[in-house]
Amino acid sequence: MVSNIAIDSEASATMKLDNPYQIVRQLASTNAVVLFSMSGCCMCTVAKRLLFGLGVGPTIIELDHHVSGPDIQAVLFQLAADGRQPVPAVFVGGKFLGGIETLMACHINGTLVPLLKEAGALW
Repeated sequence: MVSNIAIDSEASATMKLDNPYQIVRQLASTNAVVLFSMSGCCMCTVAKRLLFGLGVGPTIIELDHHVSGPDIQAVLFQLAADGRQPVPAVFVGGKFLGGIETLMACHINGTLVPLLKEAGALW
């Protein structure tokens, strides 16, 4: 169960990627769980606490501290095509899970832990 916690732009800065779509894709495909967040967002805090409470150490990208934050947020907005707020955005096993509503729904209906285990984020 190896997960890195990236609080700012360190994770994607070392990738030498200039396209925000590539940054999102690379982070999602190389980490079991990725959480795109805003440091002052209360729902982002809820998502972090839930994941940490389950024993997951997600890679966290604080978009308001990231040099490509606005561009990455635009990519996330396209992924959340239903017009919902794109942050927090959760990726599990390289796939876009969704925002806080989807994360909480998966937790409540019992599908989150199996997803996390399948992704290698939990034993």
